[in-house]
Amino acid sequence: MDALQLLKDDHDKIKKILSHIEGTTERGVKTREEFYGKVKAELLVHEAIEEEILYPALKEHPKAKDLVLEAYEEHNVVDMVMAEIDETPFDDDTWGAKFTVMKENLEHHIEEEESEMFDQCRQIFDAQELQALGDEMEARKEELQKQSAA
Repeated sequence: MDALQLLKDDHDKIKKILSHIEGTTERGVKTREEFYGKVKAELLVHEAIEEEILYPALKEHPKAKDLVLEAYEEHNVVDMVMAEIDETPFDDDTWGAKFTVMKENLEHHIEEEESEMFDQCRQIFDAQELQALGDEMEARKEELQKQSAA
């Protein structure tokens, strides 16, 4: 599996789940709870494969270093907002606002990654290297998903 295609597929899945949550209100507690659990699980695995495999490989290249450092910080911001959401009841007035902030940060991060970072990856890595990174990321993703399901 090509690394960039793997990430793009994850991004599309995450955006779809986010859109399900976006349309909910304080009365949609069950829906919020169900879809927030899904998006959180997806994000934790996605962040892990990027931070453990792709980002370190990319960070070795001087032209990509600043982009990678920014991506780590964007992950950190989303993690902080998620931690606040975790502490907020699904029917609380502020839950939707916190979710919107998380969603907007994620959309920005995804857009930047799919344009600037993917372009950098294509310049730095050849097709075989992207395939090898993708295979490693896919294996790690499966491993993390099994762990979270247990």
